[in-house]
Amino acid sequence: MYAKALAPEYQGALSSLSVNSSLTDVLAEGTDRLRAAEQAGSQREAARSGLAVAEAHRRLGHVEEADRAWKASYRAARSAGDVGAMAWAVWSGGTLARQRGSLALARRLLALAAELGKRGDDVVARGYSLAGLAETGRIQGDYEAVHALHEQLLAEARKRGEARHTVWALEGIAQIHRNTGSYDTAFAMFEEAAAIAAQADDQRGRAWALRGMADIVSLRDKDVDRALALLSEAELVCREMKLTSALAYNLKMRGNVLFRAGRYVPARECYETALAEFRAMSEPRGTALSRLGLAKTLARLGQDPALTAAELDDLRRELDRIGLRHAREMVDAAYEELGIARLTTHPAPTAATPGAPATPGAPAIPSAREVQEAVAVR
Repeated sequence: MYAKALAPEYQGALSSLSVNSSLTDVLAEGTDRLRAAEQAGSQREAARSGLAVAEAHRRLGHVEEADRAWKASYRAARSAGDVGAMAWAVWSGGTLARQRGSLALARRLLALAAELGKRGDDVVARGYSLAGLAETGRIQGDYEAVHALHEQLLAEARKRGEARHTVWALEGIAQIHRNTGSYDTAFAMFEEAAAIAAQADDQRGRAWALRGMADIVSLRDKDVDRALALLSEAELVCREMKLTSALAYNLKMRGNVLFRAGRYVPARECYETALAEFRAMSEPRGTALSRLGLAKTLARLGQDPALTAAELDDLRRELDRIGLRHAREMVDAAYEELGIARLTTHPAPTAATPGAPATPGAPAIPSAREVQEAVAVR
């Protein structure tokens, strides 16, 4: 049995907020609490309230506001001498960097956050930061490097009965299995994650699990109607909580399901809308995946092969720049799937190639100067 899911990023005066609280509500209350803390001269409370503001902005797709907020939270935490709060602020910054496609910066910040969590004796902040490192490696396609870390974090979460982190780890490992072709294992893990999330009232985690299940149902079972029904169920949760990024990914997955079923016109509409939403959020990974889906769909609808080849070529360069190995392999497969020749030859990235995924290791102990440089706080 798992206890009700908690949201440890909502701290101080905001600790009563639920993991399922609407992000617009979190932002409004967090902003009010932050102003009150600043007026009272409480740097510690300003840091904690500022963290919720940063996370609400990030999840709503307000990337510039989120960037300012997490740095302000770090400054307040540093002024208060609260190392744990410093760890949480840097974790938020690292998560934002990953969302924006700055993966090298994300790894650096998350490693710093993990070490600060250790110094501040905040096991949850350290755990979230290590999870962030694992997720960064996973979305890059560096599965060998991060699978064991995912499994370790899953075992620790199960032992502590932490539903939210258990759900996160199950979904991450399931995604690795899905991307490597083990659909049955992936589906079982997504299904378990959905069940635990429902039991613990973690609606965000449940929405992501439903999306994963829909993907497998579409790929493995070719059951379009069931896949779309699962996505519709997840969409209701995302809309209620104002999960902007999750909604866009849900829509992109709906495009995938429709494309696989040969329903190219509605698939095109899904990809075009998702692409616009990801671009509005400055979300390069979602943008790239939507571009890929749209390019394949337009090709099936009769677009000039030369235009498709140019788009795939440009997209592959962009994915190399970001360092998303698995997504780049999807582009490679698209050339063959569509029968389109590449315009240029791309060398495979190596450890020395800009954009190549780096293997996340144990967080190095950062100096005060390194922290200052990484978070760009003066």
